[in-house]
Amino acid sequence: MGEPSREEYKIQSFDAETQQLLKTALKDPGAVDLEKVANVIVDHSLQDCVFSKEAGRMCYAIIQAESKQAGQSVFRRGLLNRLQQEYQAREQLRARSLQGWVCYVTFICNIFDYLRVNNMPMMALVNPVYDCLFRLAQPDSLSKEEEVRGPGQSTMPGTRVDQGHPLPPQVDCLVLQLHRVGEQLEKMNGQRMDELFVLIRDGFLLPTGLSSLAQLLLLEIIEFRAAGWKTTPAAHKYYYSEVSD
Repeated sequence: MGEPSREEYKIQSFDAETQQLLKTALKDPGAVDLEKVANVIVDHSLQDCVFSKEAGRMCYAIIQAESKQAGQSVFRRGLLNRLQQEYQAREQLRARSLQGWVCYVTFICNIFDYLRVNNMPMMALVNPVYDCLFRLAQPDSLSKEEEVRGPGQSTMPGTRVDQGHPLPPQVDCLVLQLHRVGEQLEKMNGQRMDELFVLIRDGFLLPTGLSSLAQLLLLEIIEFRAAGWKTTPAAHKYYYSEVSD
């Protein structure tokens, strides 16, 4: 009973016509143009970072509905084709809109998290996701602190990493996505994860250009991975306990 209401909630940010298109895609996918649906979801994900965090659930639901109804994968194919197009143009997207870039990385990681083939993550997405995370871990990304998040969207509200300062958006995105899909990615390609964390550790040690908040976020994810992708009691107390002053 709870799941449909969650899907309804996610659709509310669309106009009435698009809401109807998405509702139909979820209930009767054969009745709509599923390639159009895929493009609508990607377009909105690149503009709305809140939606991009949850879009994978909707995409998974449409894929399941289409498979059950017709045994086809038109929507999944359209979705992956569009993801590939945006991936190939990722540097242009990043130059044009930092928010769009952060939204894209959030979206592709969300899709990686939800889409499965034989109960395994999609191999086709492993390297693109890694490439996006590597770009976020570059020095020019770590030190870029333009605000792209709306009020009330802090990673850890009321904690040491939320002290009333704008979160460095690309560092924040990097850490959030590694919390979400890091363990799965490492199982698919451990060598690239080792290389990514060399870059992250180098970034943490940057002599200039990295804020104390960004350093704290990077230190937290380094410790998180070192503990087997878990938060130890000591780390939880340090990073997640409320700051009194």
